[in-house]
Amino acid sequence: MKHVRSTNENPKCDPPDAKRIVIVDDHPLFRKGLEELIHSDAAFAVCGEAGNAPEAMDVIRKLKPDMAIVDLSLPGANGIELIKNIRAEFARLPILVLSMHDESLYALRSLRAGAEGYVMKHEAMANVVQAIREVFNGRPYLSPAMAAQVITKFAHRQAEGETDAVERLSDRELEILELIGKGNEVRQIAKLLHLSPKTVETHRAHIKDKLDLKNSREVARFALQWLSTRGA
Repeated sequence: MKHVRSTNENPKCDPPDAKRIVIVDDHPLFRKGLEELIHSDAAFAVCGEAGNAPEAMDVIRKLKPDMAIVDLSLPGANGIELIKNIRAEFARLPILVLSMHDESLYALRSLRAGAEGYVMKHEAMANVVQAIREVFNGRPYLSPAMAAQVITKFAHRQAEGETDAVERLSDRELEILELIGKGNEVRQIAKLLHLSPKTVETHRAHIKDKLDLKNSREVARFALQWLSTRGA
């Protein structure tokens, strides 16, 4: 079922001066709560919704919004790939990521893919309207702590020429590494990401090879240590 709404069907989109926003998230209750929060500011109006990546592209093409708010965890697709697809087709459309994934793990990848801001879901009530304003004003949005971390990380790498081995992983592999580090087994990861267990095992094998690890046990140990060093 597609969650597509046009301005004619949603009177909250009628104000001509309101910035029109599309929400992409697979949880209807969260979308509704976020919509109510956004509508607390008369400058913004939620004009469309989508529960997965194909629906998102369809909604954006039909409604031509002023901003897309995108979750990274979507059925059958990686949200970062969706960001890349949106950016390829709609070069000027601002994209704000709103995700349960830890900012320190995914914010930079999201920005590299084409997003202009990143808000963690547990901070949404306090920060999402501010983040929307910042992005519409042409400024990227990260939490103050993450912004400081990005600057420090960039300066350190410029000086040392370092490359984090984890950055060689694809976006999906990073997502799976995070879930392994949180103690999830293959079948649990498959269910969470809407993938087959075999696909998860293939990604885990690629992680093992890219990180030069010997077996799945070493992958699990590495993932746990990696998350602990990042405070995730």
